[in-house]
Amino acid sequence: MNTRQKRFAIILGGLTALGIAAALILNAFQSNLVFFFTPTQVAAGEAPKDRAFRIGGLVKEGSLVRQDVTVRFVVTDTAKEIPVSYKGILPDLFQEGKGVVAQGSLGADGQFTASEVLAKHDENYMPPEAKAAVDQAHDAAKTLKQ
Repeated sequence: MNTRQKRFAIILGGLTALGIAAALILNAFQSNLVFFFTPTQVAAGEAPKDRAFRIGGLVKEGSLVRQDVTVRFVVTDTAKEIPVSYKGILPDLFQEGKGVVAQGSLGADGQFTASEVLAKHDENYMPPEAKAAVDQAHDAAKTLKQ
């Protein structure tokens, strides 16, 4: 093998290693990617059935039920509602009528089983996606009433 062939083999090996590394990174990124959906989008069937995603909106007033370590509540965007079940300790700032984002998966019965629940951190904060969804659903409900 002459010098030119050795150089070509080294470059080809380097490009192959770089391609394999890029494929592994993209695969890891895709498997850990979690999308955000509103209750309206979940009800419309836009949410994935076979993987975890986040649902966000407001905790419906009067929907919070505690049974030992299991907590059930309803997330709404003022247009649609999705029941949520969570086993664990809720954040201190979790309240009815306030913003929430829950990560988990949707069951065949329409029940969202959360593995993580995030609450707003102050009185003026709501996750941007949840605020936009609530505002959009609220505007749509106003339009339908007119």
